[in-house]
Amino acid sequence: MAETQHGMPRRIGLYPGTFDPVTNGHLDVIARAARLLDKLVVGVAINTGKGPMFTLDERVALVKAEIEAIADKNGMTIEVVPFKSLLIDFARQVGASMIVRGLRAVSDFDYEFQMAGMNYRMAPDIETVFLMASERHQFIASRLVKEVAILGGDITSFVPARTYDAVMQRIRK
Repeated sequence: MAETQHGMPRRIGLYPGTFDPVTNGHLDVIARAARLLDKLVVGVAINTGKGPMFTLDERVALVKAEIEAIADKNGMTIEVVPFKSLLIDFARQVGASMIVRGLRAVSDFDYEFQMAGMNYRMAPDIETVFLMASERHQFIASRLVKEVAILGGDITSFVPARTYDAVMQRIRK
């Protein structure tokens, strides 16, 4: 494990997701996780099974653009890295001792509980840490944001401005 300048182990966390598109809820979790860690890796999963609106490269670029201010504000490193491997293998690859997951509602908990259990069985040295979504972001899901946008609804309060522009441009195509 890498160490800080004071000889303490660096706290490296991994926040995985498809980020299709990145939402204000994602950015909220990233900002809150950044305050707890020395380094955060945002892992953008390839996950073609979800039929993404954006390519992997486009999603990585959007997340990178949206998180710049968060890293600067916290004086720490946030990397955005694409991945297509098993989450635990990717966590080891980036040196993470913690997987960060956001919880919005009880419906998220069942899935996340199962995943945390499986991951712990495979890698008991990597903890899964859950951050509850802030009250104003609890209902935001990328899938719903895309659906609302495609049907002509207003998504400006769900996504940051740069992402809004990218979503609207993609829908117009």
